[in-house]
Amino acid sequence: MGKRLSKIYTRTGDKGETGLGDGSRISKTAPRVEAMGSVDELNSIVGVVVEELLASNQPDLTSVAEFIRTLQHRIFDLGGELSIPGFEIISAKHVVVIEQQLDVMNEKLDPLENFILPGGSRLIANCHMARSICRRAERNIAALAQTESVNANAMEFINRLSDYLFVLARTCARLTQVNEVLWEKG
Repeated sequence: MGKRLSKIYTRTGDKGETGLGDGSRISKTAPRVEAMGSVDELNSIVGVVVEELLASNQPDLTSVAEFIRTLQHRIFDLGGELSIPGFEIISAKHVVVIEQQLDVMNEKLDPLENFILPGGSRLIANCHMARSICRRAERNIAALAQTESVNANAMEFINRLSDYLFVLARTCARLTQVNEVLWEKG
């Protein structure tokens, strides 16, 4: 493990720069920092989803929460990867694991016939919030990839994760017997 913080405030970022994992310093407005921040925000909302899944007291959702907790560790790894230019930790196997879980959940769902709005319950809405934050993180990583090298597996991982979170929202609706909020053409 890297440095341990004995003091939370260091004053080193007071002028708009932050340190990367390799010791270099860059602007807090740099695309890399934007991507790191979105991934951090994603991990926070995924933590909320995990706690809500556990609070549901539904055995199927509890086992899903355990899987998502492992995803949180991979999301943290992704943030670490982004904090060290040229470092790669997310691999193709991480993508495959999400795809396998996606396939298991998706085969129990009815086909989509309409757009779905976030809502129905707090749990479902938070799954959609996680999905939309994940999509933003994906856009930020893609923006970084326009100017710097980014791990292709990381791009696939974040893309598959947003798909997973969408299917998770639908699965939560099914298992909690809450009607999905369908978009109505205006």
